[in-house]
Amino acid sequence: MSKQLPLTQKVPHCSQLVFGCMGLGGDWNEPNYSLNDVAVANRAIDTALEVGISMFDHADIYTRGKAEQVFGDVLKQRPHLRKDMTIQTKCGIRFEDDKGPGRYDFSKEWILHSVETSLKRLNIEQIDILLLHRPDPLMEPDEVASAFDQLIKQGKVNKFGVSNMTSAQMQLLQQALPNPLVCNQLEISLGHLDCIDQGIIANVGGEATYNAMAGTLEYCQLNDVQVQTWGSLSQGLFSGRILDGQAPHIITTASLVSSLAAEYQTSPEAIVLAFLTRLPQGIQPVIGTVDPDRIRACQRVIEVELTREHWYQLFVAARGRVVP
Repeated sequence: MSKQLPLTQKVPHCSQLVFGCMGLGGDWNEPNYSLNDVAVANRAIDTALEVGISMFDHADIYTRGKAEQVFGDVLKQRPHLRKDMTIQTKCGIRFEDDKGPGRYDFSKEWILHSVETSLKRLNIEQIDILLLHRPDPLMEPDEVASAFDQLIKQGKVNKFGVSNMTSAQMQLLQQALPNPLVCNQLEISLGHLDCIDQGIIANVGGEATYNAMAGTLEYCQLNDVQVQTWGSLSQGLFSGRILDGQAPHIITTASLVSSLAAEYQTSPEAIVLAFLTRLPQGIQPVIGTVDPDRIRACQRVIEVELTREHWYQLFVAARGRVVP
């Protein structure tokens, strides 16, 4: 069962799932994309819209800009699709030549440049939500606020959010902004439990390892910030991938997912995502598959609400040890 999403208070008609566009645009190391890459994008977008996924997540660096470009080609061919979409993209990571991500940049100049580039690639007039991709240690909140203010006044961005930020980083930025940050995109999944784990290991001796993400879920819940999760499917680790050489707790968790999928009469992907949507924050998982069958399998999460017992079975299995 889908929960009320905090984001719908600011951006109506958001879907429970977000289609992550990192898989569009072909190979990261190729300078151009092909007609087949456009066909893949068309099929994936059509499937997403058909099953009720209306939100699409980009970043200016995905496949070195080609993900936005190929998406823009689809919208150029079929502009009527835009009215049915909520489109967000991210900026703030800069590549260093061919070496990959080299540094972060939240300067006003770079944010404005990034938005102009993304709008052109995506073939749209306004970005529904712009996210700052990874925290920049040199961030000046007032400078970011100035960039955001200009983009709002120009009508180029509607709302703003962040990605991979701690609660403290969000508070620092928010105090400079007149409008609330609407989302924070974090890595959370059965294979990456840090944000959840931090809520149960305080005052537990040896397990109480400090993690900067402690309190981030709670901060978002208190402030009606939408939590989006990237890496939600753990690259298929628990929903059909070959598990040769994997740790015993991974194999145990995958087996449990399969068993629960049979019990709930749904797909393994839906169980993996239902682990996230069962959380009280009203999680909005991002899925990265371009396979139409897997997109459909993921959307079945709206049929599922795990019992507390089943949620904890998955949590303990994925931790690889009992809760404290």
